[in-house]
Amino acid sequence: MSELYVGEVADFVPSGRRIVRSGNLEIGVLRRGENFYAYHNVCVHQGGPACEGMVIAKVEDIVAPDKTYQGQRFEDKEQHFVCPWHGYEYDLETGECVPDRRRKLRKFDVLRKGESVYVVI
Repeated sequence: MSELYVGEVADFVPSGRRIVRSGNLEIGVLRRGENFYAYHNVCVHQGGPACEGMVIAKVEDIVAPDKTYQGQRFEDKEQHFVCPWHGYEYDLETGECVPDRRRKLRKFDVLRKGESVYVVI
C-alpha cells in the first residue's frame, strides 16, 4: 500500500472535496467537519463521477400514524453525496448506495498527518 497526498486541511472548505488521481484511478476525497472520506469516483449506476455532485442531508418522508403522507424533512445526522449524472445518492460515511445498500463505492482509508491529508491506495 502507498499513500497518495491529497492536500492540506486548509485546502478544503468545511464541506469541500478534492478529486485526486493515481494512474487510471480517480478518488474523491470529501470533508464533513473534521472528518474526511474517500471513494472511487465511479458511480455504480453508469460510471459517472459519483463524488462530484452536491452533498445534502438525508431526505426523510413524514408519514402520520394513519399512514398519510405529510411531506419531507432533512435529517442532518446522515449526509449523502449525489452523482451529478443521474442522481444516485451515496451515504457519506459508508459509500453505500442509498436505495440499495448492497451496492457501494470502493472506500479508501484517509490519513491525516499534522495538517496534511493522504489517501491509502
